[in-house]
Amino acid sequence: MDFTYKTIILSFLPVGIMLSSCSSDEPFSVAGPDDEPHILAPTFPDRNNGNLPVVANISRESNFSMELTVTPADYVDVVWYIDNREAAAGCAIDQPLLAGTYEMKVVVTTPKGKSTSREGIISVNPLDTDPWASEVSFERIVSPGQGAILYGRNLSSVTSIQIGNAAPVSAVYSTDAGVEMLSYTVPATIEDGTSRIVLVDSEGNEYGGNKATVSSSALVTSGADRMTSGSVCQLTGINLDKITSLKIGTNVISSFSEKNANSISFAVPSLDDGEYEISGVMNDGSAVLFYKNGNSESSATVVISSQQTLWAGHHYVSWDLPDESPNKTFNMLGMDVFASVKPGAVMSIHYSVEPSAEYHQLRTTSGWWNDLPGTGTVEFFNDGIAEITLTRECLDMIQEQAGFLCVGHGYYVDLITLR
Repeated sequence: MDFTYKTIILSFLPVGIMLSSCSSDEPFSVAGPDDEPHILAPTFPDRNNGNLPVVANISRESNFSMELTVTPADYVDVVWYIDNREAAAGCAIDQPLLAGTYEMKVVVTTPKGKSTSREGIISVNPLDTDPWASEVSFERIVSPGQGAILYGRNLSSVTSIQIGNAAPVSAVYSTDAGVEMLSYTVPATIEDGTSRIVLVDSEGNEYGGNKATVSSSALVTSGADRMTSGSVCQLTGINLDKITSLKIGTNVISSFSEKNANSISFAVPSLDDGEYEISGVMNDGSAVLFYKNGNSESSATVVISSQQTLWAGHHYVSWDLPDESPNKTFNMLGMDVFASVKPGAVMSIHYSVEPSAEYHQLRTTSGWWNDLPGTGTVEFFNDGIAEITLTRECLDMIQEQAGFLCVGHGYYVDLITLR
């Protein structure tokens, strides 16, 4: 009988040893090279409306650190990429980064070529006293060999700017109504694409300035979304002096009333209201590019309307900015614009969101910041149109209270029309 009990006890020992192994600090360590790879920890957030999630929000004094738990732990290679460049190998990363926003990807691969990956955004915040370049409009879309500007804070100590792997170039500091800026010339030899900006002070200290998009092509950044039939339209962007012709629908435009590197003007064909394709050709035969939602395409959709265009551009608005900032409000429409408007006319304000802003609100007020009659705060998360009926009471308030303003936070005014 003793022999029987001993035999039963001994027969369970291999099972106990195996169960102990599966619950050790190396999960699934008994998995083999033919098994599917999995990232067990940490849990990565899901994308938000197709956008990569933020996986780390740190100060520039802290390294980006993360460690993975993977299976099969003994049969995988782990490679980390930051901005599409290999940054580390192995289950852990501990990487110093300058201030800015980075795209991170980690790939886990087995010897059989099976792989899994995770992606996310690393947000590295500057210190309060660091030089930092904010993004105001399209000033980060630049052309090789051309002048450019950066806006920001604590910029007076910056003496040079480096874009990508190009040699640093001199930076000239100035202010305009209290707004700090750096003027510089983009290196002529830099390649097209997205490059990281580094701000360098007189002592050689480096600070992150986020990214710039470099393009040697004619790139239209604003003005191509909406046009008024039979009126003069102005497109703005970079390298626009390289444009030889534009095409709207079947109408080819080769005569321009104004053409320089940053703007081009022409008479819009008399077309019925509707949507048309707009494209163009540069002097070397290549396609003109149109910038929309972070992408550059060889054509775009333009809405032709018989509505009167009061203003077109891309003007950022945030009441968090100081009073002397031109982007504290939108005040581009003078009182004279409204002097001849008849009561009952509808003004349409086309706006787009600034993705990095914590919230998005729009208000339409007089020059004294009083809400126009019948209007209020518009809260939004996506691009849209705010419509205002200009009653006699609205028009009188604009004339009596120093004009018209768009105020709020976290958006751009792109177009204002009247019908």
